Amino acid sequence: MALMPLSWWLGAALTLVCGSSWPEVNSALAPENEVPLRPTTWLTEGKITSVTLRKGKTRRLYFTLKKKASAMSVTVSPCDLPLEWSLAARTLKDKPLKSLHYLSFISGTSKKSTPEMWWRGPGTEEKLYSFTGDVVHTYSGPSHPHSSIYILRLRSKQFNTRATVHLYEGHGPSGTFPLIPADQRVHTLGVGMTSVTLSWAPSPSITSLPNAENSYNYCVLVNSLRNYPSLCAAQESKRKEKDQKQDKKERKVTVWPILKEWWWQQWDTYPEDQSPPSTDDGLQCMCHGLDSVCTVSELLPDTPYYFDVFVIDRLNGTSAAYKGTFARTHEEARPAITSLKEGELKWVTFGDGGSNSEQLFTFRPRGWQHSGLLTLQSCGGGDKIKVTVSSQGEVLTSQSVGGDLSHIWLQGSPSYLIHLEREGTATEQISLVKDQIQAGGLMGSVKMQISSAYHRRGVPSLPSTLQIKSFNRLRGCNSITLAWMGTEERSLYCVYHRKLENLEAGGVSTLTSPCLGPESRSDTERVLCKYFQELNPRRAVTTAVIGGLEPGTAYVFDVYLMRRWGIPIKYSSKMVKTRKEC
Repeated sequence: MALMPLSWWLGAALTLVCGSSWPEVNSALAPENEVPLRPTTWLTEGKITSVTLRKGKTRRLYFTLKKKASAMSVTVSPCDLPLEWSLAARTLKDKPLKSLHYLSFISGTSKKSTPEMWWRGPGTEEKLYSFTGDVVHTYSGPSHPHSSIYILRLRSKQFNTRATVHLYEGHGPSGTFPLIPADQRVHTLGVGMTSVTLSWAPSPSITSLPNAENSYNYCVLVNSLRNYPSLCAAQESKRKEKDQKQDKKERKVTVWPILKEWWWQQWDTYPEDQSPPSTDDGLQCMCHGLDSVCTVSELLPDTPYYFDVFVIDRLNGTSAAYKGTFARTHEEARPAITSLKEGELKWVTFGDGGSNSEQLFTFRPRGWQHSGLLTLQSCGGGDKIKVTVSSQGEVLTSQSVGGDLSHIWLQGSPSYLIHLEREGTATEQISLVKDQIQAGGLMGSVKMQISSAYHRRGVPSLPSTLQIKSFNRLRGCNSITLAWMGTEERSLYCVYHRKLENLEAGGVSTLTSPCLGPESRSDTERVLCKYFQELNPRRAVTTAVIGGLEPGTAYVFDVYLMRRWGIPIKYSSKMVKTRKEC
């Protein structure tokens, strides 16, 4: 490369120095053209400042105190993650140059560039305080000389998060945040199946204010994840949950099933470096007012829940959190499952509500055929009972049982679950039980029996009619003749009788109850028992002569069809009066 003439170099130097196109300004005195080394955010006294923290990045906030301020307090409220924060004071040996202040004024630069002036001069930095955690924490202490600038450093190691900072100049509490009592715990007064009752000590901010209901209220939050150290943490968790639901909506993923997971609606987010909105905006609380006792209802049985209580300052838009608690709701009451024995006659009673309004039974039939015959009969007259038979989670049959005898044939399963549920009203059931007890000690509203059936694949045959007939021509002073219909199966028939004069008023109608079987009768009332069978159903009529009666006496006769399987069948009661003279 050819060497440039010396005159060219001298001309270029003169042009750079004296050229009119370059401003004559000292770069050291032009801060308005410089980019600050660190983002500078100034804290305003009495104002809540919200800041965003990036993972692993230290965020610095600056403030100075008034000359008259002898004390200060700085409150840092982490949102949902632990923070490391520290407070330091930097003091210069000399005040910043007046020329720098003047240039800042004429150039229009704001106060945010002032920290750069402090960094230029020699000085010392003193660390005042440091704290690490996810709870709201406050530093209080005396002020430093007026020539000092304070630096608040915040850092999140784990994830991106948010925090709020509040500066107060003076002694004692600032009054911006609600006060929490010495007992910060939320107490559990009672736990039920679907509800939990909570209590907490009143906030001193509320007890010291005459009209606190206009400024404060309590809010209760319940969820199944964890306790939250602050209201902002609960807001952030709700926001993340909403985002996850939005992402999973297209994939149709079912979210965790919690009844009314939050008693809060949409949450408003804090704009960056702005004051938070009022807690009334978008917040719906489960608890309102100043009552420090609350019952949270509509919970799921046998489910763990976390409960948090926040006291809200509606005027300042701030909140304070109590120390939350945990509780597990009680397990849902389930009826006990009773095992039925082979051929056992079972009386089933139902209470006036609750778990006693249904009954569960199991039965394992004998033999390899796994068959059985279930017989039921309601003892409430017009009242009905719903019976559902299932096996291995599959419903086999479901029907209503009334006063007529019902037969259910079971086959093919090694075990059966029998569910009985009352369909009548509670008032009807109470009246029914009272009437049954007065009728002779009847102990249930449903009569049930189940047996393993080996001889056939179906329900047994029943008589064509359950009426008893008496013959007037065969009626004497000491005997009468009765007739009734039988079946083509060989069965045992037993006849019982009572004197009408020994019965209470209305005894005839009482004895017509289909639930009064042979087990409710005295052996002295049994007249005779006989077997009968007729293959032709039309001719299946049997008779019995009842002797040993008193002349001119009214008797009530009952006939029972006794079978090896199922409940005995009771015929309609028949009243007959012997002749007075023969």
